[in-house]
Amino acid sequence: MTYDLYLGDYAYSSWSLRGWLLFEKFGIGRNLTLVDFSDQSVAEQLSKIAPARTVPALVTPEGAILSDSLAIAEELATRHPDAGLWPTDPGARATARNLAAEMHSGFFTLRNDCPMNLRQSYADSSPSEDLLKDIQRLETIWEHARSTYGADGPWLCGSYSIADAFYAPVVARIAGYNLPVGDVAKAYVDAHLTDPAFRRWRAMGLVRGETLPWYAKDYPTRPWPGPKPLNAKAVETGKPENAACPYSKKPVTHLMELNGRTFGMCNAFCRDKTVADPEAWPAFMALQ
Repeated sequence: MTYDLYLGDYAYSSWSLRGWLLFEKFGIGRNLTLVDFSDQSVAEQLSKIAPARTVPALVTPEGAILSDSLAIAEELATRHPDAGLWPTDPGARATARNLAAEMHSGFFTLRNDCPMNLRQSYADSSPSEDLLKDIQRLETIWEHARSTYGADGPWLCGSYSIADAFYAPVVARIAGYNLPVGDVAKAYVDAHLTDPAFRRWRAMGLVRGETLPWYAKDYPTRPWPGPKPLNAKAVETGKPENAACPYSKKPVTHLMELNGRTFGMCNAFCRDKTVADPEAWPAFMALQ
């Protein structure tokens, strides 16, 4: 079964990141439509799938419309019981559900003070007392989950689950605004920053869409704290080693260079997202 998934801007739409990870991390097929955050209102762009008015939005194969991230997550878990969206252990599953629900309904100061911006990281964002309380709460619930059910891996409740997808944009905020966290939380942040799926989303956010000034903050900046991408670049000429795009299998038309070798993709976006972070893309790295 295939779904129609509607998402917002890769760089700025935190809820869209959650929705995309639910499909990407669990191998669920989707047809993707992007909503332009710089053009008209989101609701107007989603008018053909009303009553949806926010992203992510989902149209199921039989035509049901979902426009709430937690509803999308639960529906996917029901429809794909073998995909592992929730932990199989009852205690871990209950904890993961509680974690996702608290994210869905709370942390308003963090959301308001630190809008997700994957194109920028700040050296000092001068967090308020209320924001630090949100961070303290995050550390409390993350440490509880990790100590109780997450000891065997980097994620909150064992294997990667819906709970981790829901906290991925929180991690982006912690990284983007250099918010102070302890060792357990920092390790969890690092797990997301090194996760190839998260890196793919951010790579797309770096190269698609306009830089939207209303997301910018007047803080000193620093390099993004995640893994440093390989030194790739777009080129206009050269003889590519591959005849077909590693993503679409279509003939190559746009070129890039990595370590003195030339590769081709079928369009500028495929090339540019790869240049932004080559190691995030397994299909490209298979050419190495």
